[in-house]
Amino acid sequence: MTVTNSQNPFNKVQKFWRGELLPLLADLRLAILLLLAIALFSISGTVIEQGQSVPFYQANYPEHPALFGFLTWKVILIIGLDHVYRTWWFLSLLILFGSSLTACTFTRQFPALKAARNWKFYEQPRQFEKLALSAELESSSFNSLLPELQKRSYRIFQEGNSLYARKGIAGRIGPIVVHASMLIILAGSIWGGITGFVAQEMIPSGQTFQVKNIVDAGPLAAAQVPKDWGVKVNRFWIDYTPEGGIDQFYSDLSVVDKQGKEVDRQTIYVNKPLRHQGVTFYQTDWGISAVKFQFNNSPIFQLPMAQLDSNGKGRIWGTWIPTKPDLSEGVSLVTKDLQGTLLIYDTTGKLISTARTGMTAEVNGVKLKILEVIGSTGLQIKADPGIPIVYAGFGLLMLGVIMSYISHSQIWALEKDGKLYIGGRTNRAQVAFEREIIDVLQQLKTSSPQVTTAETLV
Repeated sequence: MTVTNSQNPFNKVQKFWRGELLPLLADLRLAILLLLAIALFSISGTVIEQGQSVPFYQANYPEHPALFGFLTWKVILIIGLDHVYRTWWFLSLLILFGSSLTACTFTRQFPALKAARNWKFYEQPRQFEKLALSAELESSSFNSLLPELQKRSYRIFQEGNSLYARKGIAGRIGPIVVHASMLIILAGSIWGGITGFVAQEMIPSGQTFQVKNIVDAGPLAAAQVPKDWGVKVNRFWIDYTPEGGIDQFYSDLSVVDKQGKEVDRQTIYVNKPLRHQGVTFYQTDWGISAVKFQFNNSPIFQLPMAQLDSNGKGRIWGTWIPTKPDLSEGVSLVTKDLQGTLLIYDTTGKLISTARTGMTAEVNGVKLKILEVIGSTGLQIKADPGIPIVYAGFGLLMLGVIMSYISHSQIWALEKDGKLYIGGRTNRAQVAFEREIIDVLQQLKTSSPQVTTAETLV
């Protein structure tokens, strides 16, 4: 049995690819639709907090009433809007958009560049009638035309009595560079999505930690998580305004190796992170972790402080301090910041005294001295290996945009039957090109004053 070319499965696939799938991918409408979808979901990833806990979404996106009538915490978790940029469907949109750009580049931009690099000569005067800009001189020669075109940076090709000149071929390369840069940006985004991670840590002053509390990570992110080094919080402090508000909070951080040796040290604050081996530590939050105190001349004690529920009326921290060894009596200590007054309550909830760091208060027959309120720094830790690729893509994109503004201009000339025919076209800056052609014609008239010219601009 003989299989003809029309029955060959490979030929059918090839025909479907070239005739159906490739034109669909290269369709500008599809590219615009995909770009709008990517923009829409990117906006949702900015508006909806990413990488938070389930209770957070339950509290902020309840089922009754649902936001916009449909957006609830269940919808967010099921669709993956809590980690938009790492979902399979968002990465699929990026891949499909990249495929569309690639198809458009090979089916449209490369053929356009190839056509621009090729040249052909006009051999008949009637061919100039098809050009948007043309002129006919009664008598002239290439000898006066060539210098004028060379002065204007045209590349000239001549064959007999025909001439073709062009400049601005970079303007045809620009769109290809733009497409290539967008593909690089997409590749960087995809790579960052599958290899990056986001973690959050709340670390008290003086402690050393390793990144463990990962809230969002790509499938290949394990290699990016630091394993042979950690970070020590040397000190955390807050600068306050004269009115008592927070001006800025700082963390003095040291990067330490497995042996505890310091390899890097920086003080970070909001908008000034620490970067080490591709991992970035941002200052995002703060808290109060513990209080150091002393009874009379006793040893120094340290107890943790927990954040209390204030029904949305501010952040406060508290702890219970026993004043007897059998824990039968004690006081509650409450504070709202690292510099303010600590309030002391008895077991009935009555305010019995106040104290500040370094001060002593008498409670239950003993002297309670507050030595230090220990703050904790809230850090957001990120690793995104795709960022250098994205930055390179944006740099190339700016170059491509600049190149795209360069006009690709073409000029043809034919000397026949004692006449010189000149015509040209350009893909942009039409007015400037017309002025350039008129200037060339004026120079030709000046160089041949004894000849009367009859020129026609169409």
